[in-house]
Amino acid sequence: MHVRGRAVPMALAAALGLSAAQALARDENRSSPFNGQWIRSVAAQWDPSKPRGLKQEAPLTPEYQAIYEANLAEQESGGQRFNPQIKCIPAGMPRMMIAYEPMEVIVTGDVTYVWTEQMSELRRIYTDGRPWPATTPPRYAGYSIGTWLDEDGNGRPDVLVVETRNMKGPRTLDSNGIPLASDNKAIVRERLFLDRANPDILHDEVTTIDSALTRPWTVRRSYKRSHHVVWPQNLCSEDNHHAEIGKESYFVSDEGYLMPTRKDQPPPDLRLFGAAAK
Repeated sequence: MHVRGRAVPMALAAALGLSAAQALARDENRSSPFNGQWIRSVAAQWDPSKPRGLKQEAPLTPEYQAIYEANLAEQESGGQRFNPQIKCIPAGMPRMMIAYEPMEVIVTGDVTYVWTEQMSELRRIYTDGRPWPATTPPRYAGYSIGTWLDEDGNGRPDVLVVETRNMKGPRTLDSNGIPLASDNKAIVRERLFLDRANPDILHDEVTTIDSALTRPWTVRRSYKRSHHVVWPQNLCSEDNHHAEIGKESYFVSDEGYLMPTRKDQPPPDLRLFGAAAK
């Protein structure tokens, strides 16, 4: 019975032109070992194998290297205008895969969902064999199409390869402000797989192809499975202490007072408040 039960989805898959691994993914998604809560197990800089800042050795073009160095200088002085998250703008792809807060992977027959608690960002990775749409509105998480592979030949899908396009800007790769190009034509390719020695570790090999880079840049990010699931709630609008006024970035204290972010920072220009009072 077990063999005959498998034959039905496999026959349907053949009719639909799906791979065997995709058919098995549809048949067994409820028990997918990818499902569950995953917690970042590496550092938050984009390439966790290297130190933060310039030691990331990001392969940037001269134009975007200058932008990056300006972002680092601004951060050093207390500003973060380059960081979209201080305005509660989602990090988007691929930065959302840093997973500052826990993330959840949910495998279904046609779509694999990746939900990150940080700003409640949601990815839909379509695994139903669809082509790229002719047009689709850009979104921070982009549009993702994936394929399940059975690389170890045991009859179960064990690798998810994904390509993501049509990402909305502005975006940086990490909190230090590694920039992506303003044309928003990046392509992100991923290979997600469980560690062979420890299935409680999930790896994501991320390759970013972007005109701000001199070459495709591949990094590996890793996560550990949580067996005692607790979900925090991250509401940016509730806990955002950053404020931008004009070209200056300020910090809001717990008491609600505006505070400087760097030494000798000028106070905000209040002339318009006086004009309104008149």
